[in-house]
Amino acid sequence: MKPFPEVPDRHSSSTAAGKIWSFLAPRLTVKYIVFSATALYFLYCFITWQPIFAHHLPKHTGQYAVGAVDIEAPASPARQIDTARFKSSKENAFELQTVLFTLYYPATRGRGRIDHGHRHPWIPAPLSLRAKGYARAAHISNWFTDNLFAGAIKALVGSITIPAEVDAPLSDRASHESKFATSWDKEEQPQEILAREHSGHPVVIFSHGTVSSRTDYSHYAGELAARGYVVALLEHRDGSCPGSVVKQNGKPDEIRLLFDEKEVETATGKEVAVEDFHKAQLSFREAEIEEAVRVIRMINEGRGEEVYKANPRNEGHDLANWAGRLNTDEMIVAGHSYGATGALQALRGGPTRKKPFHGAIILDPGKSSGPLNTDIRVPLLVVHSNSWSSHTSIFYGRAHFDTVEDIVRANNGRGNPSWFMTSLGTSHPSVTDAPLLEPFLLSFTTGATIDVYQGLRQYVHVANDFLAFLVDGEKRGLLAEKAEFPKYDPGTGLGMWKPAQGTNETTPKEKDSGSMEESEWWDWRSYWQIHVSPVI
Repeated sequence: MKPFPEVPDRHSSSTAAGKIWSFLAPRLTVKYIVFSATALYFLYCFITWQPIFAHHLPKHTGQYAVGAVDIEAPASPARQIDTARFKSSKENAFELQTVLFTLYYPATRGRGRIDHGHRHPWIPAPLSLRAKGYARAAHISNWFTDNLFAGAIKALVGSITIPAEVDAPLSDRASHESKFATSWDKEEQPQEILAREHSGHPVVIFSHGTVSSRTDYSHYAGELAARGYVVALLEHRDGSCPGSVVKQNGKPDEIRLLFDEKEVETATGKEVAVEDFHKAQLSFREAEIEEAVRVIRMINEGRGEEVYKANPRNEGHDLANWAGRLNTDEMIVAGHSYGATGALQALRGGPTRKKPFHGAIILDPGKSSGPLNTDIRVPLLVVHSNSWSSHTSIFYGRAHFDTVEDIVRANNGRGNPSWFMTSLGTSHPSVTDAPLLEPFLLSFTTGATIDVYQGLRQYVHVANDFLAFLVDGEKRGLLAEKAEFPKYDPGTGLGMWKPAQGTNETTPKEKDSGSMEESEWWDWRSYWQIHVSPVI
């Protein structure tokens, strides 16, 4: 028998308080460390309003604020592009009813009406529609996987918004004094917009890739808008978008989901060949591009109020004030992947009033989206990501790289200055928003080695130089360099350029002090290989 009764230890595991203390007491086990780190991360996301496992989209650089307007306009006329129909419903698969695009544009900074800071969500409602489209793309769509995808998307990027102010007034281009840059591009100084003053803001029509939508390239478009360009990011209803809602005033909404050739048939009930399916899709995309041109021209002609009233998305309050402020006579068409194939398609027979394109930006032209159009009469900028150039693909009996190279060379031969180059260290999604949102995941899964912000910056800079060239004919930056790599050379990798990988390896310039320093080519050769250039 003990001389004194025991006093219960407040940390004893036999009491409720003791159990809690035992759970919370530091123990340097792997399980404890992982649990604690996860809990702290979720707490940090909650306190700072950060999306879980993702980054917010960075602010745009450049001297302009960025505005955004969703426009859905009735097709004029509504029409059937191809006779293919869905096997399940027998409804036409390629019926063009409306065209949907987001306009990203230079907005007046700190002046005029801003719609209470309203911003578009990166994934438009309903989120479940995008999830179902992704599940269909993976060929695992059912009730369980659709909801699983929806939950994952909501957790990862459900709270992400696009940093562009909805319905902000269009800039009058009267001021260039603002020096606005963000942390990912501090060294960049504002540039004068090189458009002709009487012509208005240059207009770029952009076509997205497969299993993508109009929001997937928002930052690339926003960066161009921050430099004075108006970019119309299309959302295609040709079966390539994960999910899209067709809205028409006075009619119920219609859903358009991702679909492929296996889900459609000919008007007589026969199977549709892959080649014919791609032709139908590209024809549909071409029609949507032409409709976007028509609507933008309406806005420039002073019919912005008419476009706003016909827009079931109730955006575009300020479009009436856009009259005469866009250059709709000399537009630019651009696209990525399948969209690059579509952009090339849109050049057929041009330039015309329906296709007023005097230049094109082609990013990773499709390897499995049908033949690439060669009927081109305008300058081209063709950019391959590193993964697109490094992976050899047989394209209609020959290497895809060789096909693209021949198209650009032939276009130069016709007197249309054109470039073909590879962006080192990048992967196919590098021009999209995905690497900005999930940099570690995308680098791990795609093999990209370049910093995601630097990668996108390189794409923006070369596009800006090309768009400026279309205005004044001056070859700047990369566009002033000779083609040193007729074929892609894996070399020693991004940032590891060595002498003899290209020519002109000793072109130093003399500083005021008399010492020598390396020229700018040391920097750009770390990021680019030029395969075709009009510079001799």
